[in-house]
Amino acid sequence: MSEGSNDFVLDHQVRAILVIDVVESVRLVQRPGSRFAERWTRFVREMRDDCLPRYGGQMVKHLGDGMLVLFEDSLDAVNAALEMHRRIEHSNRDMPEALHILLRAGVAVGEIEISELDVFGVEVNQAVLLARLARPGQTAVPAMVRDRLVHGLDAAVEDLGDCWLRDMPDPVRTFVLSRAGEEPSAGPTPTRLKPLCPTLAVVPFATTAGNGAHAFLGDCVADEIIDALSRNPSLRVISRLSTSAFRGRAAALDGIRHHLQADHVLSGRVHLLGDRMRIALQLVEAGNATVIWSGEHTGSAAGVFAGTDALANTVAREISRALAVRCVERARCEPMPTLASYCLLMAAVGLLHGANRTEFERARQMLEYLIERDRHHPAPHAWLAKWHVMRVQQGWGQMERDSQLALEHTRRALELDPDSALTLAIDGFVHCNLLRDLDGAAQRYERALESNPNEPLAWLFHGTLLAFKGEGQQALTFTQRALDLSPLDPMRYFFESLSATAALAAGQWQLAIERAQHSLRLNRHHTSTLRVLTIAHVQLGRMQDARQWALRLLQQEPELTIAGYRRRSPSMGHPTGEVWASSLAAAGVPQG
Repeated sequence: MSEGSNDFVLDHQVRAILVIDVVESVRLVQRPGSRFAERWTRFVREMRDDCLPRYGGQMVKHLGDGMLVLFEDSLDAVNAALEMHRRIEHSNRDMPEALHILLRAGVAVGEIEISELDVFGVEVNQAVLLARLARPGQTAVPAMVRDRLVHGLDAAVEDLGDCWLRDMPDPVRTFVLSRAGEEPSAGPTPTRLKPLCPTLAVVPFATTAGNGAHAFLGDCVADEIIDALSRNPSLRVISRLSTSAFRGRAAALDGIRHHLQADHVLSGRVHLLGDRMRIALQLVEAGNATVIWSGEHTGSAAGVFAGTDALANTVAREISRALAVRCVERARCEPMPTLASYCLLMAAVGLLHGANRTEFERARQMLEYLIERDRHHPAPHAWLAKWHVMRVQQGWGQMERDSQLALEHTRRALELDPDSALTLAIDGFVHCNLLRDLDGAAQRYERALESNPNEPLAWLFHGTLLAFKGEGQQALTFTQRALDLSPLDPMRYFFESLSATAALAAGQWQLAIERAQHSLRLNRHHTSTLRVLTIAHVQLGRMQDARQWALRLLQQEPELTIAGYRRRSPSMGHPTGEVWASSLAAAGVPQG
């Protein structure tokens, strides 16, 4: 077409837009025996020739995993969607559950532009985004469509509340529909979900010793390091009972990766020198043999086994840090589709706790990509909820919008796993820090600890809640329990920072400073840590130091005011909050 041609005409019309999306189409395509292409093509043809004409539907386009259909009336769009769900279920009847084709749908209404090849408009995009909110077997609609339906007659209706859709300036009141009297399918349950954490195999170490009595010294040292690494909840460490088959075969990376499903391999050699030993270690990526960490350590052989030598804990701490750093480095420079899911999650968790706003936004992108990649994992939703809390706490977010988005993600995570202690803890964190619903938060922390008494974040967040209420001694007990449960956590600074808050509530000003400074050495920009240091120095009467810390706090959070702090701090309404707010004011934080 020549430039300036008038042959290209867009027709403006008000239409109901129905978007149909196949759930996990890539998984189906890859499954042997699914016959997905044949079954989907037959279904699309049946919809085009039989179903859609009955509802006045015009199929604009169909893809390998979806359809876009226009209707004159939104009720026709809803009824067509419900009919499609029914028919696809019928077509699945002779297939194993794992091979069922499941649909999710979105309906929107508005003025669109129609060309001979495609349709355009905000509502087209809205229908696509609404479909992503629906679970298998459901249709998501906005309020204007729901208002035309009778619950229980036209469809079973569930209110999701105000949902923020990507790139939409305002939230959309959203409802999901399923056929009246029926519960939607949750979708096929995967036979195995690969954990979203790196799997590490520690191969028994070779030993150089003067006599055969120490032949198994390498096995014993490996056991101690495995035990130390196992206390890191971000790692999955394979038992030595499984790795012992690879004694002396550390170079056989393909075999280790295939048989043990290991992402990384730690190997080494122990040199015994009298009652001392020197350990040379190497950590490699099993997939490409890249060395990501190596080091030498010396220690007392008797001390390691007696638990009085810190060698195993030191090694475990360095390995944990190396893995976290490696994931962040790769996430910064490699495309997300090339990275393993555990790498994306570790990198996202690391970046969302940083002070760099660009990298903070990158963390959100990685978590959203993880959600699109594998919808069965609750962890990305849970961490994305925490991302929204951190966004507000760093002064970068909007309380109302981020609160709604955080709640939406914890809701989705709990739908996937109602007993997830991590999700329950983060849901409580949202209720405490964004909604200031301390009772609701406490209930969620208690449920998390009932589900898993060893969930460190549940202890940490519950301790922080107690600190906000002024119950300082119990807050210290709870946060110390969190530190003990996760001594190698990549978020150690975060644990130290909230433990400092607990010390602040207990009136232990010097302990609060010490713990805050420990946190500061790991992350110099966390605003909560800087607030603790400011308040503690005021309480000790060291005003010059307090003003210096307040200046650093304001450099990190220029918009901070006492009025803003009072609006958002869960401690307000308790004597603790009043003391903290007045201390910040005394140090020079403006009233606002």
